[in-house]
Formats: sequence, structure tokens, C-alpha cells
Amino acid sequence: MPEAWAGHLRGSKSYRRILIALACAGVATFAQLYSVQGVLPAMSADLHVSAADAALTVSAATIGLALAVIPWSAVADRIGRLRAMSIAVIAAVALGLLVPLMPNLPSLLSLRFLEGAALGGIPALALAYLSEEVHKLHAGIAAGTYIAGTTVGGLLGRVIAGPIGDLAGWRIGILTVSLLASVAAVWFILLAPGQRGFSPVRKNDGGPGLVARLAINLRNPALLALYAQGFLLMGGFVAIYNYLGFRLEAPPFVLPATITSLLFLAYLAGTVTSRVAGGLSTKLGRRRVLAGSTAVMILGVVLTMVPWLPVVLLGLLVLTGGYFAAHAMASSWTTVRASIGPAQAASLYNLFFYTGSSLIGWLGGFVFQALGWIGLALMVMALALLAMLTAWAALRSPGEAPLR
Repeated sequence: MPEAWAGHLRGSKSYRRILIALACAGVATFAQLYSVQGVLPAMSADLHVSAADAALTVSAATIGLALAVIPWSAVADRIGRLRAMSIAVIAAVALGLLVPLMPNLPSLLSLRFLEGAALGGIPALALAYLSEEVHKLHAGIAAGTYIAGTTVGGLLGRVIAGPIGDLAGWRIGILTVSLLASVAAVWFILLAPGQRGFSPVRKNDGGPGLVARLAINLRNPALLALYAQGFLLMGGFVAIYNYLGFRLEAPPFVLPATITSLLFLAYLAGTVTSRVAGGLSTKLGRRRVLAGSTAVMILGVVLTMVPWLPVVLLGLLVLTGGYFAAHAMASSWTTVRASIGPAQAASLYNLFFYTGSSLIGWLGGFVFQALGWIGLALMVMALALLAMLTAWAALRSPGEAPLR
């Protein structure tokens, strides 16, 4: 980053434009990525596949995204974060409009994989873009605001696809979300300010190459602990949301699909807590906020085990709020703790993050089918506890400096 550029200050017009633009990118990305999660029971019935097989439509996209984040970071090192994100969001929207046309599960999975690979350019680069364009004093708050925007995108994708899918079929529900994502993508391209803190990486600049930067980050114990947060917490979180609809549409709850899709309104808790966590981190330090947020997530999972709908709904709110606060801390901390290659550090976080989503989100279906909701909840609690212990042991900062 050029030494003369310190970054946009909080409260400036350009700072607000960056956050609004990235919020639009978050809507375009996460609305498409998780729209199918709102129609999984309907898709399962229509395509005559099991719950775990239907959930593969989520995993296929997240696997594509996980595999694409590092290539996107390499492209962005050459052409710039903003240009790479613009290409990614345009490609993703084009592919997303084709998804409802797929006639069967294999073709649907193939296109979802490609869609996820295109979408990978946004989460792979957004935090690196923020770290280069926003003043470091405001980086934690800005990252929390961006994560809040991603929760809105994930929420809209699910709550729009679910009710519309219940009325007109799951394909129409997904198509509606893809059209919404198209509008959000246009606003992202129009609003995002040009980069001032980016310096392109040249092949002959004498610095470490892509593989070397990745290797250095993978040898950093603090970064490995943060990557574990993404893998374990996101995997458990997606497993809960993948199969909660199946649980609530069956006895003793027997809720209609239109109602169960509204459960994703719990994402609004994450919209709030991710911003709050960013502010708290400047006072308490990221390590304490991360551990506390994970503990809140575990409490939420415990509440979902109670066979009474009001308590299940409360548990979902608590779980979601705790998860997004933890994710905001772990993801924003990644570029700070990287000694070299912040874009690659962020991409590796996303690689672990979406691999956890894909793998645990899918395997959770077999646990749910074999052991029921209690078995799935216990699995998610164990993963979250492991994540919390790993973070507390490996992320100690001298003096617990708030911005470390």
C-alpha cells in the first residue's frame, strides 16, 4: 500500500460509499449463495431426493466458492480488488439466472458449483479491499458493518425464495432472488470508489510469490486458529439452518413452508451483533469478544433442543447473533494478523470457512437423519466449543491490545 495513503476516515462520504457498495455486493453474493436453503424441503420433494442430497445444492456452491477464493486473490493482486470483484459479481449473476432452468439434481449441482466459484471473488477480496481503503483505526468497525451487510443478503435470499417458492414453486423463488441480486450488483459497480491504497503485485517485483505467501500464512499459528474458527463455526451454523426447516415441518411442529422460511429473519440478530462486536473489539479486544460470541452461539444451540417452538425461535436468535459476532471478529482479525499477503490470508480464511460450510453442512444431514435434532445440536455444540478453546489458546495478544 502506498505510504502516503492512510485510508478513508469514518464519517466521510467515500467511507460511506465503500460500505454501501460492499453491502450491495454482500446482497448480490449471499442472497444467491443461500437462496436454495429457503426451499430445500420443496426441492427435496420435487426432485425426489433425501434431505442430505437436497442440501448438496448449498454445498456445491460453497465448495465452488472455497476452491475459487485463492485464484481470485491472485487475479486481484494483478488487476486490483475492485475490478476483480466487479467481474466476479457480473459472472455470478449471469449464472444465477440460469440455475432455475436446470432439470435435475446433477445439472443443478454443476451450475451451482460454477455459480459459487464466481461468487468467490467477493468474500475473497472484500476485506482486503477494506483494509487497503479504510483507515486502520476504523477497520474493525468497517469489517463489522460489511459482515452485517452479508447477513442482510443471506436473509433476503432465504425469506424471498421461501414464500415465493411455496406459492409458485422453488424455481420461481430462486429466479426472483437472482433478479434481486442483479440489481444489487449494478449498485455495487456504480457506488464503489476507485482504489487508492492498492499496489499491483508484479511477477518480477522481487517479493514472495503466491505459493510462498500462502505457505507463510499457513505457518502462522494465529492465522491457523482463525481459519479453524471459520471452518468449525460456519460448518455448525450452516448445518443448523440446513435442517431446521425439515425438523419444523415434521411433527410435533408441522409448520408450513411459508412459515419456516420466515425463520431466516433471525439473521437480523446477526446484522446487529456483527456491528456491535466490531465496536466492542476496540474496548475489550478481539480475543475476548470472539470467545464470548462463541459461548453465546453455544447457548443458542442448547435452546433449540427444547421441544417448544417459542424457545426454539429464541435459541435461533441467540445462535445467529453469537455466530455473526464471532465471524466478524475472526474474519476481520485475519488481515491484521497476516505478516504478508493480506489478500491471501483472507482467501485462506474463506477457503476454510466455506469448506466447513460444505463439508459439515452436508455431513450434518446424516447425523440428523440418524440421531435426530438432539444429535445434530450436540455435534454443533462440540464444534463450537473446540473453536472457542482453539482461539483462546492460540490468539493471546500481549497486553490484550484492542487493535491486535
